Amino acid sequence: MNDREPRRIVIVGGVAGGMSAAARARRLDERAEIVVLEQSDYVSFANCGLPYHLSGDIERRDDLLLHTPASLGAALALDVRTGNRVTAIDRAARTVSVTTSESSYQLAYDALLLSPGAVAVRPPIDGLDHPAVHSLRTIPDLDALDEHVTRLVDGRSDDDRARAVVVGAGFIGLEAVEALVARGLEVDVVELADHVLPPLDAELAPLLADELKAHDVGLFLGVSAQALNPASDTALSVVLSDGTALSADLVLVNVGVRPASDLARDAGLALGRHGAIRVDEDQRTSDPHIWAVGDAVEVIHAVTGTVGPVPLAGPANRQGRRAADSMLGRRTTPQAAVLGTAIVRVFGLTAAVTGANQQTLAQAGIAHEVVRIHPGHHAGYFPGAAQIHLVASFAPDGRLLGAQAVGRDGVDKRIDVLATALRAEMTADDLAELELAYAPPYGSAKDPVNMLGFVAQNVLDGTTPQWHPGELDDVLADTLVLDVRSQGEFDRGHLKGALHIPHTELRGRLDEVHAAAAGRPVSVHCASGVRSHIATRVLLAAELDARNLSGGWLTLTALRPDLVP
Repeated sequence: MNDREPRRIVIVGGVAGGMSAAARARRLDERAEIVVLEQSDYVSFANCGLPYHLSGDIERRDDLLLHTPASLGAALALDVRTGNRVTAIDRAARTVSVTTSESSYQLAYDALLLSPGAVAVRPPIDGLDHPAVHSLRTIPDLDALDEHVTRLVDGRSDDDRARAVVVGAGFIGLEAVEALVARGLEVDVVELADHVLPPLDAELAPLLADELKAHDVGLFLGVSAQALNPASDTALSVVLSDGTALSADLVLVNVGVRPASDLARDAGLALGRHGAIRVDEDQRTSDPHIWAVGDAVEVIHAVTGTVGPVPLAGPANRQGRRAADSMLGRRTTPQAAVLGTAIVRVFGLTAAVTGANQQTLAQAGIAHEVVRIHPGHHAGYFPGAAQIHLVASFAPDGRLLGAQAVGRDGVDKRIDVLATALRAEMTADDLAELELAYAPPYGSAKDPVNMLGFVAQNVLDGTTPQWHPGELDDVLADTLVLDVRSQGEFDRGHLKGALHIPHTELRGRLDEVHAAAAGRPVSVHCASGVRSHIATRVLLAAELDARNLSGGWLTLTALRPDLVP
């Protein structure tokens, strides 16, 4: 091709990845002909905002529509064609076959970008075609669901509330639960995993479960929906795998997505074992003239090295920018491995994750130590300090591997810092030395991120040996449990057979510990792990084999609620 001739770039699919690529390509090359083919009527919309319009947080539906074909044509001279579905790719001829409601045609390309996204997984549930069953991924999904909810709530009293069942308690499912409750529905949640928000570690999930229950949401965990049986012309009976039947005027199914890679597969492009499109570090597929981005492509997980799709808007946007650079022959920043950083609001709580959780690390056979802390989100002496529950995993050499947090405030700030630390391959020592903004309304002189570093240093260098909540049965059988909380805390619930000595009295009562231990290790705990850390150091100095409970009573009882009277 003559360099002075226009270059035709054809982009299949809009939204995050496709529109990011289109906009970047135009900014780089004013002469290029850029055609965007979108099968739906909406080429650029905020799909992450859908639940928040349903709830009423975002009042105007049009605020979700970021751009239209007309606005993109005016601002960026893009040829955006909605309602145009690409049905095939002829790689030899470098053309795509396109169908519309009125015709079909062939369109040639010099460079082709695939951004088909993902499609909702359709679980094997009888009755999914009932009109009361919905999903929530697109603007039409939102419109249909919003119309249905409006019909259900209009004219109803508080004593006659409509009922909804949400199948799937992942990020979108939980956002939908909050939205449906805000609209006045009674909501039950069905989740196959044994806790809500499965990417979250099991010890943090009970905090979300309690928040859901506080808003009268019914939880059915460790079970699946088997059938949706009509109970009337408009209502359903949701039959669960344990035989439970839930009545529902509306069922929302969000159990995950799969890559929309059929077009790429049919064109003979290489796919990975999860069905996602295989791309190189510049987003180029196995065909040198075709690139791919977004939810349909494979990425590498930064911590585990596993390969597969990660459907997140942030990576999709960055991939679109990189693909545009590559298509136009510019220097690119190679695709970085993905951390999977994500966040969700659940009524008054926020939960966020980055990197690998404990289960993923164990499955990958990656050695790690887990650190758990429960600090305030800002200085405790300043009014309004809210507790953050932070869990982080570290490699034996101190590298941060993953972190999770749940709390009412300050969670987003800490996870963002920790995601940055993960990208920079920081260690516990690095976290301990981070200089973060401090003033009493915003944080502490020793920020929770610093505290993670401090505690990890103590664990990794042997200063504070620790035991974990999952080891409780062995601890009760083989060690002396020493509870160093106050008398009031002890009286409100304690482990059977535990020796109780408040930490402030421990130095004067070491003889009692020696006698009770009788040569056994001493497993120490307090509420959060701070006082028991001090106690553990005292016991070690007294030549006792002592260990501190990671996360303290707060973490232990989250995993074992049966311990609380």
